[in-house]
Amino acid sequence: MEAIKEQPKHFVAVHGVGHGAWVYYKLKPRIEAAGHRFTPVDLAGAGRNEKKLEEIRTMVDYTRPLLEVLASIPENEKVILIGHSGGGMAAAVGLEKYPNKVSVGVFLNAIMPDAKNRPSYVFEEYTARTPIEKWLDTKFFPYGDPPIMALLCGPEFISNSLYNRSPKEDQALGKLLVRPGSLFMEDLLQTEKLFTEQRFGSVPQAYVIASDDITITADFQRWMIQNNPCVKEVKEIKGADHMPMFTKPDELCQCLLEIAKTYA
Repeated sequence: MEAIKEQPKHFVAVHGVGHGAWVYYKLKPRIEAAGHRFTPVDLAGAGRNEKKLEEIRTMVDYTRPLLEVLASIPENEKVILIGHSGGGMAAAVGLEKYPNKVSVGVFLNAIMPDAKNRPSYVFEEYTARTPIEKWLDTKFFPYGDPPIMALLCGPEFISNSLYNRSPKEDQALGKLLVRPGSLFMEDLLQTEKLFTEQRFGSVPQAYVIASDDITITADFQRWMIQNNPCVKEVKEIKGADHMPMFTKPDELCQCLLEIAKTYA
């Protein structure tokens, strides 16, 4: 008897602060070789997106390119939505705005909010647990009026924190391509409710832990998982730094394919 061929899935992925769709250059061909679609998205003012940071004032503004992709998904289709690092907040906005377009939300060693606390809660907790010295040579600066705090990852922070186990070529790529970005804390602090049980909470969610991440530590990743009851599945990639798509692309691909097989 002939085996039933698996239907192609569609993965949509967003990046962390200051990065871009380029971070998925190793993962995209692996997912596609398995017979699926992979759409990495440049968020506003990031990667090849032409907007300037000065034009972006809110988390929803920042997430707009992802929302446009989700809006374009046909009504009878759903995607696997991946958010990495600070891009977990953008993915969460996507889940809230288009829950009917997403089969599962995957938080890849990402900042992950919940539906019960204010949207800034997890960022505030992360900031409280992260000494300023850990940011190394990252530059912080205000822009706009009223001012919003921006950051630019420094080369030492890239090599020794974000990409500490990544190949030297990927460290060089990051140093060439990172742009200034923001966590939009000012906007999130003013927003009482952004994520709801009825929308954000209605989509199954999975979390992928990067065990050797020293930027968002495995302990803090586990704290976020405990804080969000919407997480249905947890996977862990041993030996992955903050950039598992660089350090462990094969293992990451396998994790995502397994999650897609269960929920999509």
